[in-house]
Amino acid sequence: MILAVVLGGLIGIEREWSNHAAGFRTHILVCLGSTTIMLLSAYGFSQFVNEANVRMDPARLAAQVISGIGFLGAGAILRNGNMIKGLTTAASVWVVAAIGLSVGAGFYTGAMVCTLLVLVSLFLLNKWEKHLMRNRRFHEVDIQIIDKPGSLGKIASVFGDHDVQIANLKMMPDDEQAGGSPAVLPSMHLHFSLKIKKQEHVISALEKIASMDMVLSLESQLVSGLRTGGSKESSVSM
Repeated sequence: MILAVVLGGLIGIEREWSNHAAGFRTHILVCLGSTTIMLLSAYGFSQFVNEANVRMDPARLAAQVISGIGFLGAGAILRNGNMIKGLTTAASVWVVAAIGLSVGAGFYTGAMVCTLLVLVSLFLLNKWEKHLMRNRRFHEVDIQIIDKPGSLGKIASVFGDHDVQIANLKMMPDDEQAGGSPAVLPSMHLHFSLKIKKQEHVISALEKIASMDMVLSLESQLVSGLRTGGSKESSVSM
């Protein structure tokens, strides 16, 4: 059980360091709980072995852990528009449960090797993946603008001037402004999917767009703290 705390904590530290939903204590508790259930399944019913109508199956409780841990992983998955976050954290919680079951069953070598591979996947492969996919990922931007002729063209021109490619665009009319009061002028939500070549180009383009008078609000993962031209209370958020 102490080994389960150590192995689960190692994975949890990486998740905590990256500011994810399930962190240090969550991974420790999942790993420790899985180990305890495995120990219970293997040794907790030994007094019933000699009963005539009792059949022992040490894997039965373990199977319930593997299927039941999904509810905890689902709580770590968040959806924001077209972006889904938390899948890796949910997977790490599921793997930690498997590590705990391995420790409880006495499969220490497998548990430690699995922990090492998980840490390599979460830490080293994460950096390699970001480097490899830096020019192939799409960045999502939500912009609320005053719906008047030429507004969309001006925003598209800014992206073009900064060498930012628009992969997809969704336009949704809005009857209210960001503050909830009836709009004096009709407004519209624009959802851009941008293909990133250089991150600094996207940041520069968003800064220029945020300063435009017809822009009411702008939401992006790359930039925070910018004031939009159309509303003093709106800002670009992470």
